[in-house]
Amino acid sequence: MRLKTLLLMLLFAAPAVAVDVPVPAPPPVPGSSYYLIDFQSGQEIAGKNPDERLEPASITKIMTAYITFSVIANGNLSLDELVTVSNNAYRAVGSRMFIEERKRVSVEELLQGMIIQSGNDASIALAEHIAGSEETFAELMNQYANRLGLSGTHYENSTGLPSEEHYSTPRDIATLAAALIYEFPEFYRWYATREFTYNGIKQHNRNTLLWRDDSVDGIKTGFTDSAGYCLVASALRDGTRLISVVMGTTSEKTRADATQALLNYGFRFYETHALYEANTPITSAKVWKGSSREAQLGVRNKIFVTIPRGQYESLRAEMDLKSLILAPLPTDNEVGTIKISLGDKLIKSAPLYPLEAVETGSLFRRAIDEVMLWFE
Repeated sequence: MRLKTLLLMLLFAAPAVAVDVPVPAPPPVPGSSYYLIDFQSGQEIAGKNPDERLEPASITKIMTAYITFSVIANGNLSLDELVTVSNNAYRAVGSRMFIEERKRVSVEELLQGMIIQSGNDASIALAEHIAGSEETFAELMNQYANRLGLSGTHYENSTGLPSEEHYSTPRDIATLAAALIYEFPEFYRWYATREFTYNGIKQHNRNTLLWRDDSVDGIKTGFTDSAGYCLVASALRDGTRLISVVMGTTSEKTRADATQALLNYGFRFYETHALYEANTPITSAKVWKGSSREAQLGVRNKIFVTIPRGQYESLRAEMDLKSLILAPLPTDNEVGTIKISLGDKLIKSAPLYPLEAVETGSLFRRAIDEVMLWFE
């Protein structure tokens, strides 16, 4: 069906100050890849090899936590539920929270041990408690990855220990991190915790940016000899949240410095705007043979865009609507697309839907419209 294009200038309130800030290239990142996005718009601000499949190391534990939070939210697990530590969890290699075999530990303690101390023992204990075995939990991880659209990700364990078919991409990692922050804000606060004591042993969060930058409130470090030093970070400044992923650097300091540089770059040179609210009228369209002559159209999700600072007034919206819209018209019927451009570059698009259903019109209305359509 052919499309009718309606050009519409955005009628947004002008910002108090509009200063066109020149945007330099992103700072150099001495790693194998990196990715920087805005949390609300999901738009890429900077990146290098964002779809390269890499060993994620302990960044894997973001998915282990996401699944655990999901099971809690579904009512199938509680924070005070006790987990009996298996020999397999007790003997976990690498970073540990030092749980003891056959002891019973709460889900909340295990989550904090995994999130704050990056405990492999805590990760395995949670995986076994939720799925029966770590192998079965890995299958569950891949199901969740598929559901989230993480097409470049495959898991073989809950910890991130090296395995040939255990990999992810910076883009997928950022997508997962954003989902965790959006869906589980009540649990996400743990990622800002600087230290945790269990079994008389105090350990510090490996994300050193938590001490350096008050706007940073997560998320996860990772390291193996083969993966190098990795860091997924998120920071919130003046209502704008950015998420960065840095992979394959050579030291803790390098990954922290590179992440800090990326975050500062994003906040300095870019800004995010809310353009359209969800389920509110954006435009209208003529409806043929319906009980109403037109339908109000809107989007399902609030539209945010991230643009270089000072270029707000250069935004434009273009709406492509179906040339013939017939009743009955349910609210789940996509009738067009809104496309947001900055200059000549398309930066965001979203489907348009009727905000209210339009029923079939009377026999008289249908007959009249049938005749009128002959002249269209």
